[in-house]
Amino acid sequence: MPGCVLVTGGAGFIGSHIVDQLVESGREVRLLDCLHPAAHDGSPDYLNRAAELRIGDLNDADAVAAALEGVDAVCHQAAMVGLGTDFAEVPDYATANDLGTARLLSALAKRRFRGPLVLASSMVVYGEGGYECRQHGPVRPPPRARADLKAGRFEPPCPRCGDPLEPRPVPEEAPLDPRSVYAATKLHQEHLCGLFAREQEGVRFTALRYHNVYGPRMPRDTPYAGVASIFRSAIAAGHAPAVFEDGGQLRDFVHVADVARANLIALDPDAGAEGAFNIATGKPRSIETMAELLAQAAGPGAPAPRVTGEFRLGDVRHVFADASKAEAQLGFKAAVDLETGMREFAGAELR
Repeated sequence: MPGCVLVTGGAGFIGSHIVDQLVESGREVRLLDCLHPAAHDGSPDYLNRAAELRIGDLNDADAVAAALEGVDAVCHQAAMVGLGTDFAEVPDYATANDLGTARLLSALAKRRFRGPLVLASSMVVYGEGGYECRQHGPVRPPPRARADLKAGRFEPPCPRCGDPLEPRPVPEEAPLDPRSVYAATKLHQEHLCGLFAREQEGVRFTALRYHNVYGPRMPRDTPYAGVASIFRSAIAAGHAPAVFEDGGQLRDFVHVADVARANLIALDPDAGAEGAFNIATGKPRSIETMAELLAQAAGPGAPAPRVTGEFRLGDVRHVFADASKAEAQLGFKAAVDLETGMREFAGAELR
């Protein structure tokens, strides 16, 4: 029987679901979480009592060393999240995500760790998703200009001829182009973990690039809240969800139960797959469609979404996944469709 799994950030939205599924599978689980006040108001009451909670920061060498005692697999979920568009926040992101990961890897190296190392990465490492021009084939549009966004020109044009582009699924081998501070730190986490696995014999590294995750325990009214949570909170307050741009932004919304299951597959000591994998449904939907499904699931009288035309400069237009590699090599396929997931989410507990 495999030994203990350490889940960093195990008290968080995704981490806690991973802990639950690991416990249910019969694994011994320890979670390390600093319970940052930006994400938590004390210790959450949903934490699985069968798992051991260690309160500590990844930048505390003693806390990390103690948490690694007896551990033979690591699931690294801890991170500061958000766009990170204010450059004054760079030290915070770099300390929490880059330096925190470096401290964890240093401690693992000192322990001569051998085993699965799974990282929570993100689709944000791609920047914009895939695009194709009718004249020039696959192209990579540059970041959208503020003037275009203000004028309501939300679709990125072909960088060579200016013609409209057709969005395409983004595969794992696509060029990586992080367009926010947070995205840059997620890519650096991938690089650090990849280098560690290459240097340390016996380490199998898997980076799971989550797409838009939603579900129970999703944060609300914090910097960690995602768009589904923001819409859900608006509907609960009797307000119309404010959909930015024209609502046509395409994303891949994946349920947290599926994301947790992907982590369990990757943590299996007998799993052979390593490298980066998109964790998604493979079925893109627009932001406006997601908001409409959520409003419908909330029941009669729920306010309908309102398209505002507002924008955030750090946002990308379309990014959705080619999920075929995860199915073929990792054995993962999402099970929860968006309609079912939104019906559950409309009444799910948030935090």
